[in-house]
Amino acid sequence: MSLLSPAVLPILLLIGSNLFMTVAWYGHLKFPGTALWVAVMVSWGIALVEYWLAVPANRIGYGTYSAAELKTIQEVISLTVFAGFAVFVLGEKLTWNHGIGFGLIGLGAFFIFKGR
Repeated sequence: MSLLSPAVLPILLLIGSNLFMTVAWYGHLKFPGTALWVAVMVSWGIALVEYWLAVPANRIGYGTYSAAELKTIQEVISLTVFAGFAVFVLGEKLTWNHGIGFGLIGLGAFFIFKGR
């Protein structure tokens, strides 16, 4: 299966999209002294890149995946990227409760794809 196939490329684009989204939404937390308007404008600029990846991911993937499947893929990637960001950038600790919650979301993803 090629990296450019409609089954793989959307996933790669969504990974990139979620990296930018997470930085846009949470990166400013590392800089609490920055004026809020600056944080918003910088975040908006970063989010623009996120959209340039997310929209093509969904456009390319739709048909290979249903809309519900694309959203599920995006959410699982989003939580995975966010968990890594929270730990490695923000210095937060993940607890068993986080793991259980993420696991339940993963179980939901399983059922979304089980109906294929």
